[in-house]
Amino acid sequence: MKSLTLKHLRYFGALAAHRHFGRAAETCSISQPALSLQIKELEGIMGGPLVERAAREVRLTAMGEDLLARGSEILQQIDDLNGLVRRQAGPFSGRLRLGVIPTVAPYLLPGIIHALADRYPDLKLEPKETITQSLVHEILASRLDAAIVALPVTEPALQEFTLFEEEFLLVRPAHDAGLPVPTAAVLPTMELLLLEEGHCFRDQALSFCDASVRPRQIMEGSSLSTLVQMVSAGIGVTLIPEMARAYETRSADVAVSRFDVSPPSRSIGMIWRKTNPLSQELMEMGAIIRKTAER
Repeated sequence: MKSLTLKHLRYFGALAAHRHFGRAAETCSISQPALSLQIKELEGIMGGPLVERAAREVRLTAMGEDLLARGSEILQQIDDLNGLVRRQAGPFSGRLRLGVIPTVAPYLLPGIIHALADRYPDLKLEPKETITQSLVHEILASRLDAAIVALPVTEPALQEFTLFEEEFLLVRPAHDAGLPVPTAAVLPTMELLLLEEGHCFRDQALSFCDASVRPRQIMEGSSLSTLVQMVSAGIGVTLIPEMARAYETRSADVAVSRFDVSPPSRSIGMIWRKTNPLSQELMEMGAIIRKTAER
């Protein structure tokens, strides 16, 4: 009879997080049939079904929920032990799995990679871009060491380290450059382009709008690039974080403006598990990232 392995627990944890065999397999860098085989093997070891295979999603059985809770604790302890070994070895080295939200990754990540390579030559950075909710789940499940997100996250098990604050900018068609900048009450009456559900930047943008006025949302996009290009084509207006200005507007015929009164903004920071033995090193890394963002 086969024995339970850490690989089984990591694969099952990925499936539990994504509730979808295809997405979980992609996260684990294996094929979907290979993941299915590993889960069936794990169910044989456990002596019963761990998941219900529905048409569009995977649901955990009671046994699956129990295994997820215990398995997550085991994986976290293993990762913490690995971190302790790495800390004793000296300077920050080895593999570091860093998550970054999509509205930060294209603008900040290249600079981070270069800065960390200079400071920690033996560190192998493994970045991953996805939305905040997924990053939090993956940190708690020990599949990521840290992540760069918009704060606050309000998860008791996670440490938060503030990196910087930045304002949101209004992007309009170039011919609107001379018009007054809309207020929080006027903006939702305009044709507003937003990121799709799941992006925290979408919620932050909407929070600036007057809550008593329902936004005239005419389009959802999966990236800021798409939204800015649609504005360039004369469709609506959108908001972008200040760090995205140079990158997103260089090839777009748009006008970019700051808000005059109480401009919308966000706080960007790092998060990691409070139990992570590399917390001190992660704070040092955060200080390096903060300096990188200031350039």
